[in-house]
Amino acid sequence: MRCPGQDSRLWKPGAIFEAQCPQCGRKVEFFKDETSRKCPQCGQKFVNPQMDFGCAAYCKFADQCLGDLPPELLAQRENLLKDRVAVEMKKHFGRDFKRIAHAGRVARFAEKLAMPLGADPAVVLIAALLHEAGSAAATDAASAAARDILSRLGARPDLIDEVCTIIAAMAEAAPRGGVNEQCVRDAHILAELEETLTKNPERARDLHDTDLNALFSEAARSMAERMLNGERF
Repeated sequence: MRCPGQDSRLWKPGAIFEAQCPQCGRKVEFFKDETSRKCPQCGQKFVNPQMDFGCAAYCKFADQCLGDLPPELLAQRENLLKDRVAVEMKKHFGRDFKRIAHAGRVARFAEKLAMPLGADPAVVLIAALLHEAGSAAATDAASAAARDILSRLGARPDLIDEVCTIIAAMAEAAPRGGVNEQCVRDAHILAELEETLTKNPERARDLHDTDLNALFSEAARSMAERMLNGERF
């Protein structure tokens, strides 16, 4: 059985359309299931502007269905996956709003740190969202729960493995991985610092040296310094 969205027998008017080449302006004909086309006039390859890749964020057969996606669409697919992971994280925690809020904070800081650190945004955001998906203190359980959630969403095996490796490493004092793991660790420390300062702003001076020394990156230390001086993110 073919995916209804890709079965041309079920297409409606408008399934074949023209899009303007962003390089030379020539109109290029697209079929709605084509990920990209090359302009016959200037040779510029560009993405199908009308293609909806929502299913690719969770369908485990997406790569087989859509073929090799260009980098722009792979990025879009990862963004969609992050949104679905956030939803699944909230379902997983149920009414544990404290842990939902904490995961959201860690993800927010991970996103802010990803670009200056050169980390993979998809990996660090998903690891941040799921880093406590098990019991509050059991990283093995969190790693297993994260693997289950991501497998059900059809995430790529390499992404699942890296996310779970980061989560499992969070229990260790020293990082065992690279920049993605360090990004999540720093984001976790910044989230805890924000939570502490929200409850007890007067503790800023006491926390200064301890929290700055625990951070791995200069970008995270700069953010912590600004938080300790009263700035909010």
